[in-house]
Amino acid sequence: MDGAEAAAPAAEGKAGEEEEDDLGYRLFPDRNKKPQSFLVRSLFTFHNKCQLMLRMTLDTNPYAQLLLEAMKQSGCTVFNDRHFSCENCDGCVSGGFDSATSQIVLCQNNIRQQSHMNRVVTHELIHAFDHCRAHVDWFKNVKHLACSEIRAANLSGDCTLMNEIARFKFGLKGHHQTCVRDRAIRSILAVRKVSKETAEKAVDEVFDACFNDLEPFGRIPHSKTDAKRAYRDFQNRDRYNANL
Repeated sequence: MDGAEAAAPAAEGKAGEEEEDDLGYRLFPDRNKKPQSFLVRSLFTFHNKCQLMLRMTLDTNPYAQLLLEAMKQSGCTVFNDRHFSCENCDGCVSGGFDSATSQIVLCQNNIRQQSHMNRVVTHELIHAFDHCRAHVDWFKNVKHLACSEIRAANLSGDCTLMNEIARFKFGLKGHHQTCVRDRAIRSILAVRKVSKETAEKAVDEVFDACFNDLEPFGRIPHSKTDAKRAYRDFQNRDRYNANL
C-alpha cells in the first residue's frame, strides 16, 4: 500500500530489520482475500454504513468534490464502485491508497463518524491525485511517499485547529506545520518498515517544497468554508481557461 491515513501512533520500524517489508499490505488483510458477493457484504452493518458515509462525502464534501473534479480534468476520472473499497483493516489505519489497483481503501471497522470519513476520503484522494499527475515511486523512493503524505496532511483538514483540539494538542505559531510534519512521519511509519530517523529525514528534506505545493486547492483549506471557496475558484478558473 502507498499513502495511508494513520488512526493511531504507528509502531516504529527498526533499522536493519530482517523481516521483509510488505509495503504496508499487512495492515489491509482484505486486499488478499477473494471478494465477497454483494449479498454477503450487504449483511454486514460496517460495510453498509461505510458505503453510505462514502456516498455522503462524495455528494456533499467540498474537499472531495474539488479533488474529484481535478482528477477528471487530469484524465483520471474516479468511479465510486471501481476506485473505492470498504474493507476491514488493522486498528492503526483508517484508509490507504493502493497504486497497484488505483483503489482507495476505507477501513470500515475504524471509520465510525461522517467527519472522519470526510477526512480519510480527502486524504486518500490527494494521494490518488498525486499518483495521477506525477510519476510517484511509491515503493522505492521514501521521499516521494513523504511528499504526498505532507500534502495530504496539509490539505485534507487533518491538522485543522478543531481536530488538534480534539486530540488535546495545542500550539501557537507554527503549530499547523508541526502537525503536518508529525502526521506525515506517522503515516510513513505505518506503511513502511523504516526507522523513525529515516522517516523524519525524508520528511524534513522535502518539507518546504511539498508543504507549499497546494494543488489543486490553491490554498490551505483550514475549514469547510475555505474548501468551498477553493472549489468555487477552481471551477471559475476552469471556465476562464475554457474561454481563452
